[in-house]
Amino acid sequence: MFSDDLLNQLARELDASEKSRVQVEHFSKRYPGMTVEDGYRVARAWVRMQLDAGRKVIGHKIGLTSRAMQMASQIDEPDYGTLLDSMLHTCVPGAVLDIPADRYIAPRVEVELAFVLKTPLRGPGLPGGKTLAIEDVLAATDYVRPAIEIIDARIEQFDRHTKAMRKVYDTISDNAANAGVVLGGERVDPATLGLPWCGAVLRQNGVVEETGLAAGVQGHPAIGVAWLANKLAPWGESLAPGQIVLAGSFTRPVAARRGDVFEADYGLLGVLNFRFV
Repeated sequence: MFSDDLLNQLARELDASEKSRVQVEHFSKRYPGMTVEDGYRVARAWVRMQLDAGRKVIGHKIGLTSRAMQMASQIDEPDYGTLLDSMLHTCVPGAVLDIPADRYIAPRVEVELAFVLKTPLRGPGLPGGKTLAIEDVLAATDYVRPAIEIIDARIEQFDRHTKAMRKVYDTISDNAANAGVVLGGERVDPATLGLPWCGAVLRQNGVVEETGLAAGVQGHPAIGVAWLANKLAPWGESLAPGQIVLAGSFTRPVAARRGDVFEADYGLLGVLNFRFV
């Protein structure tokens, strides 16, 4: 297990990387005994650093929700990260949202659904908590709306010397690669939707790059939200009213560069238009 001094050192490296836009080398290569728990502890040290700097937690993201991505990452469950107020962008209907490209190193865009909670979700072992399921998530949800996750890599994806791909421990420590979230479209009651059948078409510079259904997220996007609340419980953490939970991408990530214009069309749920400037 990493010492507190090492956790803080690695958190400072991630913070410096975000500010300088210069990636750092794999933690897992430098510390071969690194574990998944070490990764989450690094991420929590980084979050504490952001909170000390005045940022606020607004929710969480769930990643690696597809079986293919889990196998590629040599993990048998999703991962998760923390959403901060400084990451939030909001689309206005009929307008194109400008996103500063220089805030990111190697941004990629993923299509998701966001759950916004009206009541707490507490996993087993917490006061009033229990092992949660889909029904609990739907009952606790105020509304669901379209979302885009902007993922980034403060830790280089491929080692600069060996070209080896980073390990899941690196991604987890890097806040599960989360760097931004775009919200927009309609706010809908999940009870009125067949959530697995919600879909989207993602266009980049007018070209259809990705299409997908929310069923691609473990069969139902609420499954991941229940999993997250259950996984947070051993850390003494829960999901709070008003928090946003990104349930997981149902498309592959699409690389974004300055000047790229995106349209994420969710049909009846609305359209998110944004560009990197």
